[in-house]
Amino acid sequence: MKLSTGIVRRVDELGRIVIPIEMRNSLGIAQKDPVEISMEGTSIVVRKYENRCVFCGVLRPSIKYNDKLICKKCLAELNKQAEDSKN
Repeated sequence: MKLSTGIVRRVDELGRIVIPIEMRNSLGIAQKDPVEISMEGTSIVVRKYENRCVFCGVLRPSIKYNDKLICKKCLAELNKQAEDSKN
């Protein structure tokens, strides 16, 4: 969803911008909450960070491997593929 607010902010000398409080409140972003910053084409996207499986996107996966989060279902599928490739 793209919503233009007409709000313009300047980047300060340290590369920071202030996200308007109305936007933070509507997205549930509180002080000290982690946010994820990415690029989509020529746009910078800021999202509230949530722990998700790197493969399927399910929230709060329980297994961490090489700093990547994986849910139990995807881990089981990876294990199955590894076993199948051995045979």
